[in-house]
Amino acid sequence: MLSGRRHQVLKALVQEYISTGQPVGSKHLVDRHGLCCSSATVRNELAALEESGYVHQPHISAGRVPTDSGYRQFVDGILEIESYAEDAPPSHEDDHLERATKCSVPVEELIASTSTALANLTHYVAVVLAPPIQVSRIHKVDVVLMNARRLLLLLIFESGKVVSRHIITSEDVSPADLSGVQQWASDSLAGNTLDEARATIRLAVPESLDGGLTRRIFEEVLAIVEESDRDRVHHVGIGELASLPDFAESARLRPLLGLLEDGIAMLDTLAEVMSDRGIVVRIGHENTRRELDVMSMVMTTYGASRVDGVVGVIGPKRMDYQRSISAVRVAANDLTNKLG
Repeated sequence: MLSGRRHQVLKALVQEYISTGQPVGSKHLVDRHGLCCSSATVRNELAALEESGYVHQPHISAGRVPTDSGYRQFVDGILEIESYAEDAPPSHEDDHLERATKCSVPVEELIASTSTALANLTHYVAVVLAPPIQVSRIHKVDVVLMNARRLLLLLIFESGKVVSRHIITSEDVSPADLSGVQQWASDSLAGNTLDEARATIRLAVPESLDGGLTRRIFEEVLAIVEESDRDRVHHVGIGELASLPDFAESARLRPLLGLLEDGIAMLDTLAEVMSDRGIVVRIGHENTRRELDVMSMVMTTYGASRVDGVVGVIGPKRMDYQRSISAVRVAANDLTNKLG
């Protein structure tokens, strides 16, 4: 536990380094942050902080910069204050995010607009893990006869999402064959989630229907379930991140780009957040993936009665944590309210 003055010095140093990106000296801290002590006293406190691993000196004549532990101490203070701010009146930034996503009703549009607004607001990479299609309720099943042996399966969800799939049959299918199958499929699956539809699909198909065709349609529905997680991760803002001086060397961004392109790896990374409630901040080497050890991640879950997904930002360790935590919290609340 840091003493009051030492904690104040560390907080001022982190704030100054986030703002300037330059090592911070004792005189600069006294002049800029109104610390009620002399430069000599601040130098002693910085030396103690360095010995404890909260700051380090890039070279002998330079000021200090925060370590991962120093950032962690700083962020924990923000999170403690943030926990009391859940019911605070909306800020200007809250209003901006609300306006940016206000008209987006279909899930895909809502996820896209939330990602874009979050990236624009923070200038970091915004990431949203969309709700799993397995928990979305089916509104309607349509099967369109394209030609005698080619069908188009349309799975329409209550959220507005539409999944289509082509089916090639080995025998000719007539409109009469298709009519009863489609009616029974839609009646059987409407109102169910895909997970609930699994049980329905395992039931015996009525003898009055073409069991082979019905079974084929239901198999395609199950295939949609198996493939549904691939496109759940949405991200935007690489350009925003690349413009920061922290990533002037493009090689520093390359590992993150690879991670974002690997949908399964990114899904695993976000799945770790889903076991936690509240804002999760991982700094540098606290991240379990090596690609993120020079970055920080601010994430949280959204959803009312269950965890539907994850929303957050990825940026440099020198990120504006206060702004990022506030923006991510607002985005999560907005997604929760609009997805119901």
